[in-house]
Amino acid sequence: MNCRVVVEAAVPVYDVETADEAVRIAISKTGEMLNPDLNYVEINMGERQCPHCGEELDPAFLAADESLVALELEMTVFNVERDEHAARIARKEIGQRLENIPLEVLEIEEIEDEDGGDSDETDDEPVEEAADSEPVAEPTDREDGDVLPEFEELIDE
Repeated sequence: MNCRVVVEAAVPVYDVETADEAVRIAISKTGEMLNPDLNYVEINMGERQCPHCGEELDPAFLAADESLVALELEMTVFNVERDEHAARIARKEIGQRLENIPLEVLEIEEIEDEDGGDSDETDDEPVEEAADSEPVAEPTDREDGDVLPEFEELIDE
């Protein structure tokens, strides 16, 4: 089973004057901490609401030139047993790079396989089909000879 996990992060930002500036800096700061190891994690502005009236608020809380910004980090976790397993993996992977930043799992969504079947069964089939089709695609069967250079030729260059 594959899952899409959305995790909320509270990112502190210092020396800012506006909420927009705080959000831009928080996204940049988070991207630097996650890349290059977790470049597949999507970073979005978080959504906050007033607890009393439910009105939509800015994702950044600004006080005394410091801000706490709510960001949503989204990643796909593959080959998990259940939702809790996917959440644990996402929190661990993201949390290792974002030290001292609190994380909370907001959403876990199961992703359907492309062909709609079980991932364990479909992983073996394309490999077998590719193995059967290899002799047809050999470069020696072509009229113009080798199309792609050999591995040793690439190393020599």
